[in-house]
Amino acid sequence: MLTYDNPVSVNGKHSSGANMAAMTTMGPNPNPKPINATVVPVTPNNTIAKVNGHSAPKQHHIWLVTGPAGCGKSTVAKHLSTALNLPYIEGDEFHPKANIEKMANGIPLTDADRWDWLTALREESLRQLAAGAEGVVLTCSALKRKYRDVIRVAPYYSHDVVLHFIYLHAPESVLQERVGRRQGHYMGANMVHSQFSILEPPSAEETDVISVDVSGSMDEVLREALDKVLQKIDETASS
Repeated sequence: MLTYDNPVSVNGKHSSGANMAAMTTMGPNPNPKPINATVVPVTPNNTIAKVNGHSAPKQHHIWLVTGPAGCGKSTVAKHLSTALNLPYIEGDEFHPKANIEKMANGIPLTDADRWDWLTALREESLRQLAAGAEGVVLTCSALKRKYRDVIRVAPYYSHDVVLHFIYLHAPESVLQERVGRRQGHYMGANMVHSQFSILEPPSAEETDVISVDVSGSMDEVLREALDKVLQKIDETASS
């Protein structure tokens, strides 16, 4: 039986115990950047929808925008969805009512609360690809390696699927301030701290991750995110 307590391989490589241990604690770093993360091609052929003259798709792509509450996942994902002409899946809409009630009351979700939600997101992404979408843009906090691994299983079901994570990060204080300004959202500012307490920034072995620092203005963040995605298209189209 598949278990997400053991890391799923990325590009056929498994994490070592030392690197996994390094992921479990953030240490004193106030901005949880990926651990020596680099942007490299996932496969020789991963290209997506034609954008401004870029190559047409050879494979179907899932672009998963991830990070703690307040990092701007929905805003970035909607921007990418529009720019790339791909369907957008809002991960929060797939939470069961019980999860939403817990978060609204400041109660952190457990691993058990998340498994069905993560599986539902993976299956919805694959469903839209099977229905003819060239790719999808998806939001999901995916705070731990094993949560990301639930989505990483998607290519096991469809071998023409390529997955990319777009990890948005900023200091906790910045995200708390942003969440505190929200109106009518069930996720309170106190949940930012609880998410940072379990956050495992992507490691260097998670080579399917693109990192974007969201400490700056939203215009800067949107521009950088799209630029990095388009760079990925160029890299993989020419490889």
